[in-house]
Amino acid sequence: MKSIRASRWIAPAAALLIGLGAAGSARAQFIEGPYIAGALGVNSLDDAKFRLDSSLSQGMTALGQPNGGQMGFDLGGVGVLSLGWGFRNGIRLEIEGSYRSNEVDSANGAAGLASPGAHGGRQDSYGLMGNVLLDLIRIGPFTPYIGLGAGYLVTGFNDVNGRPGDGSLRLRADDTGGAFAFQGMAGIGFAIDQVPGLSVTAEYRYLESLGASIPVSYVNAAGATVLTGKADTESRNQSFLLGLRYAFNAAPAAPAAVAAPVMARSFLVFFDWDRADLTARARQIIGEAAETSRAQPARIEVAGHADRSGTPQYNVALSRRRAETVAEELIRRGIARQDISITALGETQPLVATAEGVREPQNRRVEIILK
Repeated sequence: MKSIRASRWIAPAAALLIGLGAAGSARAQFIEGPYIAGALGVNSLDDAKFRLDSSLSQGMTALGQPNGGQMGFDLGGVGVLSLGWGFRNGIRLEIEGSYRSNEVDSANGAAGLASPGAHGGRQDSYGLMGNVLLDLIRIGPFTPYIGLGAGYLVTGFNDVNGRPGDGSLRLRADDTGGAFAFQGMAGIGFAIDQVPGLSVTAEYRYLESLGASIPVSYVNAAGATVLTGKADTESRNQSFLLGLRYAFNAAPAAPAAVAAPVMARSFLVFFDWDRADLTARARQIIGEAAETSRAQPARIEVAGHADRSGTPQYNVALSRRRAETVAEELIRRGIARQDISITALGETQPLVATAEGVREPQNRRVEIILK
């Protein structure tokens, strides 16, 4: 039944994330390229049913002992480490490893008596998950995000013990079992301006596995094994984490100027023929323009131009795409959209006069003018 419930919301939610990411690509630019993230926090493990397999259940019944029960757990710890890739439009994919550990604090039925000293041990889990995440919007240094994940969770009993029924038998469990797992997450990142690419994250996660079968045994007062088999147990985790994330391709901080007697007020960004994407040098120039604007706030005019190798109508459209690309990069570097005006001038204002159809590199440009 659990797998049916999971499939009902995982597929629609994944489709929603992809759709939101496609829409977000037009709004802002987020992480681009590889990143690494880690987090530590508190893990709450829900009470878990303790279900014996058929052979154990029949054996316990024959001995007059309970054949099912439940285990409860204290608050525990969680650690997460992930490697990911951002696509600049808000969508991120990552591989994640995790560890959770919770001490047993209560047990009843086949898992033991709910009385002091009648139970002990802990439940550990080790997860390997694939996640898809979506950065929703940039609000100053803050970026809220949501995500979904699926993978495999190994659940282990570490010296779990208890005395079920009349206490004549003792449960022993010190083994592992694995099962499919899924998770949802929501969090917020806070960018550290002093270290480009570094963010502090705060996050909530819900992780559930579909039930792991773990070897267990029951021994008598003399220590002799009476019954062996497997017990199915659930793992439903709610985690609260604080962590760090570092994106490797973040734009470097502009070096502090030693002296600036005259502040530059205009910048030129050049483009390849019939292209509107940014080169590394173009990004550097735009970064300098953004830094200058922050040092002395000003209105920014972004004027796109083209050479005369296309039709006038095509060149106007191409110059607009170039201007919008530059404006998006300025926004990514912290300039407010309302402070930017965009003009598409096509081939009407060349730096170098040419005949019709000539591909002139100096004319394929965007001018950033601070006023």
